[in-house]
Amino acid sequence: MRLSLLCATRGCTAARRLHRGQRGSAASSLWRHERRHTSSQPCSDPRGHYITTPIFYVNASPHLGHLYSAVAADCLHRYRVLQGFNSRFATGTDEHGLKIQQAAEAAGKDPLTFCTDVSERFKRLFSSCSVSYTDYIRTTEQRHRRAVEHFWSVLWNRGLIYKGSYEGWYSTQDESFLMPTQVADALDSSGKEVKVSLESGHKVEWMKEENYMFRLSAFRSRLLHWLERNPQAVQPERFYQAVVQWLQDDLPDLSVSRQRSRLHWGIPVPGDAEQTIYVWLDALVNYLTVVGYPEKHDQWWHAVHHVVGKDILKFHAIYWPAFLLGAGLQPPHRIHVHSHWTVGGKKMSKSLGNVVDPLERSQVFTADGMRYFLLRQGVPDSDCDYTDHKVAQLLNAELADSLGGLLNRCTAPALNPTQVYPHFCPLSFPHEAGGRAAAEDYHMLDAVRRLPALVENHYESLHVYKALEAIGACVRHTNGFVQRHAPWKLDSKDSEDQRWLHTIIHVSLECLRVYGTLLQPVVPEISDKLLSRLGVQPDRRSWAALNFLPRYEGKDCPFEGRALGPDSGVLFNRLESQSPDKKSKSNQSLKNPKKIKC
Repeated sequence: MRLSLLCATRGCTAARRLHRGQRGSAASSLWRHERRHTSSQPCSDPRGHYITTPIFYVNASPHLGHLYSAVAADCLHRYRVLQGFNSRFATGTDEHGLKIQQAAEAAGKDPLTFCTDVSERFKRLFSSCSVSYTDYIRTTEQRHRRAVEHFWSVLWNRGLIYKGSYEGWYSTQDESFLMPTQVADALDSSGKEVKVSLESGHKVEWMKEENYMFRLSAFRSRLLHWLERNPQAVQPERFYQAVVQWLQDDLPDLSVSRQRSRLHWGIPVPGDAEQTIYVWLDALVNYLTVVGYPEKHDQWWHAVHHVVGKDILKFHAIYWPAFLLGAGLQPPHRIHVHSHWTVGGKKMSKSLGNVVDPLERSQVFTADGMRYFLLRQGVPDSDCDYTDHKVAQLLNAELADSLGGLLNRCTAPALNPTQVYPHFCPLSFPHEAGGRAAAEDYHMLDAVRRLPALVENHYESLHVYKALEAIGACVRHTNGFVQRHAPWKLDSKDSEDQRWLHTIIHVSLECLRVYGTLLQPVVPEISDKLLSRLGVQPDRRSWAALNFLPRYEGKDCPFEGRALGPDSGVLFNRLESQSPDKKSKSNQSLKNPKKIKC
């Protein structure tokens, strides 16, 4: 989606014409109506869950930020499925607007063909990176046009849209009207004085036209009330506070159409062929289109979670909830916000030559490798930095060496010649000290036992990097456990040593089973490979099946004594690091990967 919403200034002529008494009366009437009609959802599914990415604007090929949004939403979706939820996950492309109209003309293509070509690039990227969406929406689809027209008609019939005139600065690049405080003086490439958007730096021009306005000014108190009652509605906290701060000022009404003589590539305003519905209102309705609006959306709308970048927070946390309230619908259940990616400390730019092609990088680092890096390094409330060298270092350390090395050790024929899930000996590892386990071993068990609840908490808030930090710490503890007791040094002819050896391997495999299960939302292919090697069947991989080390509690273990799965090779191929003179070149390809040595 684009960076800004078409927004009328406080000096909007039409807004000044609107009588204060009429506006207050309309707001009060709507408030009473929504209190009656949005309090219950009799058709909703208590186990239903609905996750969305923004729909991505097709003015250019997908970049790293698009992939981050997609894998973050995919992680949440996969996690919910593991928990037994009936989860839907929607993504897609935003295909209307003046910028698309101009880009298609420049490319010598009709707009729909142009949009289809770029939309297919997003599909290829998502497919290559295991983004398991259940719905892919394009705003050029007929089902979406029908939903938008209905949504517009509801707002119109409720008196929330009126004809007015707008005069102000407009950015074609951002497809946005701007307030005077959002504009600054600058010089263009030829040294000529121009006005630019403070947010994007794009050139703006003065424009005046007649179009339709949405009465956003009537919703300020209702939006504040919604946020006060739902302090988790916008996460992380930093962005929740930003929205509350924006709402301390009066909200100007919004321009929600363009003259068709200027913008013909879009959905016409119902009943007025001279106007086109503005692209932001059009685009936001996609979230309803996917779930069958206007007939079938109730089943899903109570549980909608939006995953968005911070640049489009205002549109999702102020304008979109206001549109929904105006149409008699609930605001989003939760809005998960993430920050941006830089490359080598700089904003991605074609002129700097530092734009990262996520499809090409996923072929170098693998789909799971890219997913792991983005989710391990992506901190939602601050910008994050990408370099190829950083990716290789992280994947080698945490996937190849730590996790892969642990699996290789514990399943190697030298330590496990019968290739089974060995038996646990409670005498060797009793509840109380007295066996062969050390104090550190009990600390490790406590950490792994607490891990699922900790990871669950972090996945819920989309702080995936914290979940991966916690998993990584436990993997290191388990490696330390194996290294500390050195099972390869035990006497194969001594029965007590053999029971202790089997117990060490049993505990380690139980830890690996937990890690593999918890990592499924992040690295699905690696997790499948790990769990398959342990002989864990698909019906034993859910959140409910975690049940760590039941033999320690005197209960049966369903895996004990069973054959391990086939050895399919190294869990993750180690990547050869770049030489120092290449580290600064973020798009420099890595050399051919080689396997770790066991």
